[in-house]
Amino acid sequence: MTPLVLGIFQYIGPNGTVGSAWQHPDDTSADFTKLSHWTALAKQFDDAGLDFLFLADSYGFPALDGELLDASVREGRGIPHGDPMPLVSALAAVTEKLGFIVTTSTTVEPPAANARRFATLDHFTDGRIGWNIVTGSSGATAAALMGKELIAHDLRYDMADDYVDVNLTLWEGSWEDDALVRDKAAGVYADPAKVHMVHHEGPYFRTDGILNLPPSPQRTPLLVQAGASGRGRQFAGRNAEAVFVGGGEPETVAANITGIRESAVAAGRSAESIKVLVGALFITAPTSEEAWAKHAEMLAMSTPEGAAAIYAGNTGVDLLALDPDKPIAQTSTEMGQSNLERYLGKDGKPAPLVRDILENFRRTGINGSVFVGSPDEVADQIEQFVQQTGADGFLIQPHLTPGTYDDLIGLLLPVLRERGLAKTGHEGSTLRERLFGEGNVHLPADHRGYAFRAGRD
Repeated sequence: MTPLVLGIFQYIGPNGTVGSAWQHPDDTSADFTKLSHWTALAKQFDDAGLDFLFLADSYGFPALDGELLDASVREGRGIPHGDPMPLVSALAAVTEKLGFIVTTSTTVEPPAANARRFATLDHFTDGRIGWNIVTGSSGATAAALMGKELIAHDLRYDMADDYVDVNLTLWEGSWEDDALVRDKAAGVYADPAKVHMVHHEGPYFRTDGILNLPPSPQRTPLLVQAGASGRGRQFAGRNAEAVFVGGGEPETVAANITGIRESAVAAGRSAESIKVLVGALFITAPTSEEAWAKHAEMLAMSTPEGAAAIYAGNTGVDLLALDPDKPIAQTSTEMGQSNLERYLGKDGKPAPLVRDILENFRRTGINGSVFVGSPDEVADQIEQFVQQTGADGFLIQPHLTPGTYDDLIGLLLPVLRERGLAKTGHEGSTLRERLFGEGNVHLPADHRGYAFRAGRD
């Protein structure tokens, strides 16, 4: 089996993705405002040979009808939540190979500002940066915070397509590969004939100018997207090189992965041009009994109220206000469509009841599949899941920090490597090479962004 892509999922906040782990005496996630907390984690991930650290972000927060949800504040779930962008340079300085995927929204700031920031980070990380493209997370509260109206779900993706085009135009079209000369004797810093003004007039965004710094190692950061709605899959097929999907039942995950690969083909790309990563939580210990004891401890810190707050913040649906003995009647939302569709009846199967949805969400969180057992048992579960779904890897979420990572690195990774399920070394120096192999530094020719390249053959 091909070695899996393994990344770490983190918010700049307390807790993992299930429950309120900050309460545990061994958990350090409440130190998220300390830079030393993050540099220690990044060095641990880098030394372990993991592929990247994925930093999720949102300006939004759990609320309903303009009011904060008490459980979110009380349990530290979704509130507080810091900006990951200032972290990246510091983490790059203490690591050598670890990639960094950072989330920014296409609805908050002008695309040219986003392009400049990511190009700068690609330089400062020596090509280890990726952009997780979101159209809005906890969209209603984020929009209100910015003094804007919530944009309809599918329209946000239409706008995001245009937003990405502006970024690609600037990254790929402003400088030719050999435009930077730096000839001190001749007094030539760059060749004016190879630096180009770019012009983009789209349905939602326009730009006239240049990206005012030379091409970074990757030119375009690795393009990442999360979301399995129909419109989200179409966006992924057009733009993404890696897609993050929520876990759950293998047949559901397999259908989502198939849909994403079909979207890539429909966009004129190969089905293998997108790496699909599944959200997962690995709880392991030397014995199965110890692992299940850790799982029970995690669930003891996961309340229905806290789970409902996170679900409401993502989808706008208040599970606690619905009849627990009926399915969710709502079938669409202008917020997080994927986590609504996750619990609708499909393929002739009845939709789960609200009480079952709440319990499932309490146990597995916003993103995931939970694998529990001894290292060999968890490796068996991973192997079976990958065979059933066709996943390329996992976005690994924490329960306890750093305990979950200590167990992953010290107990599970050696078993995965013995089975050929995890890499034993690094390929190339850039993040794109980590996913697609040495030499694959820039966007491939079948990606639409390649057409924006200045001076291409």
